[in-house]
Amino acid sequence: MNSTVQGPDGELRCSWCSAAPEFFEYHDNEWGYPVDDDIRLFEKLCLESFQSGLSWRTILAKRENFRVAFSNFDFNIVAKYNNSDFERLLKDERIVRHRGKIEAVINNARRARELVEQEGSLAAYFWQFEPDENSLPEPQTASTSEESVALSKALKKQGWKFVGPTTIYAFMQAMGLVNDHSDGCVFRAKVEQARKRFRRPGRV
Repeated sequence: MNSTVQGPDGELRCSWCSAAPEFFEYHDNEWGYPVDDDIRLFEKLCLESFQSGLSWRTILAKRENFRVAFSNFDFNIVAKYNNSDFERLLKDERIVRHRGKIEAVINNARRARELVEQEGSLAAYFWQFEPDENSLPEPQTASTSEESVALSKALKKQGWKFVGPTTIYAFMQAMGLVNDHSDGCVFRAKVEQARKRFRRPGRV
């Protein structure tokens, strides 16, 4: 299977972009670039958990609705949600109304606050699980990795929910812990340059 597809500008992109027109912008401007912002990291973990069993196109189309519904994924605010907030979210037709996943976001916000207290930031903790580039499989040939399994186990041990190895690997791909752009994709080199410039967060 061809791992690339021609984009609107004639340049080659990862083949998954062809699944939806809006994927090109997401691919070009977000996917794979390294992130050290705790709110963005938490948001992505939540959205990946909602995506489980659905298409990313569905979640991406509703992303702004999710942000409004979940206080822009500020986990310090979401951690304080009560039963009335939960009921509000269950009735919100703009998002994916999955009881277990909504519960997971609220639970994970509380676990995120605990993790920040322990580690200084979510970024400092997550980036400890960045794989050695020499150990990575060929781009876009894996759905999990040794590191995604390890991070998944570590988070589950701390009480996080909906953070299986596949969800975590997709999170790592999107947040730049792994450069999984196809070898022929014009953005692989751009993301790699961004990763080289990126200062890995340490513990505060």
